[in-house]
Amino acid sequence: MRFAKGHGTENDFVILLDPDGSQGLTAGLAARLCDRRAGIGGDGVLRAVRTSAPGAAGAAGEEAEWFMDYRNADGSLAEMCGNGIRVFARYLARHGLVERQEFTVATRSGPRRVRLDTGGDVTADMGTVAVLGPGNAVVAGQVYPGLRVSVGNPHLACLVEDPLASFDLSRPPGLDPGQFPEGGNVELVRVTAARSVAMRVHERGSGETRSCGTGAVAAAAAAAASGGDGTWDVRVPGGDLTVTLEAGRAWLAGPAVIVAEGELDPSWLATVADVSASAATGSARLP
Repeated sequence: MRFAKGHGTENDFVILLDPDGSQGLTAGLAARLCDRRAGIGGDGVLRAVRTSAPGAAGAAGEEAEWFMDYRNADGSLAEMCGNGIRVFARYLARHGLVERQEFTVATRSGPRRVRLDTGGDVTADMGTVAVLGPGNAVVAGQVYPGLRVSVGNPHLACLVEDPLASFDLSRPPGLDPGQFPEGGNVELVRVTAARSVAMRVHERGSGETRSCGTGAVAAAAAAAASGGDGTWDVRVPGGDLTVTLEAGRAWLAGPAVIVAEGELDPSWLATVADVSASAATGSARLP
């Protein structure tokens, strides 16, 4: 099984090419691939599957040839990944799997247009952004109010005044299960200038990450609730992203880099399969 490793503002991913969907991607394999000590390491796994493959998500009414099958670092499924889809687009172009500089990718949140910009960045149409109302996050025992934002996946963006470095995001922030029945991503956002914010994020299923594309959109949308639409600069620990908001839609732009490519060792893959099978029968315990 071939793999690649890529990142968008240090939000890193393992990429697998599985055109006909024959290899599959289990939760156990995704978690082991993302293990930074016993695997390749990453915040998630991107599997490239043709939309015509059995079980792949199609994109009704769109010319999407490729489906982005995304799993978080713990193996759980995710609806959408803003940095991931930009890295996904870079990978497809690098391997000649798409012919145009602008094309559609199918995701669990629906079809998304992506564009490879001449300056090296990749821009993704993030679709509809909805500010759903207030909510609270409990971070290290302290309650912080925020705005619930949907970017195809659930977010709570909290505008704060304290320095971002002062927050402890080593554990998942507490969220109201009534508002977030499947959990959510939490952004701590500080306005630094006109149409400019900095943020840190704890991602559902991955922990604190160096960047989150959908989180950057949620952060800009929360700041724009009082600052208005337009183009926002979003500084994350891993770099800088640009979010453009217009009439309830968003576009995300930033770097997308393929770092390395290689081949998974068959004996390692067999070990992962054996452990997953044993765990399913209750005869083994995953570390």
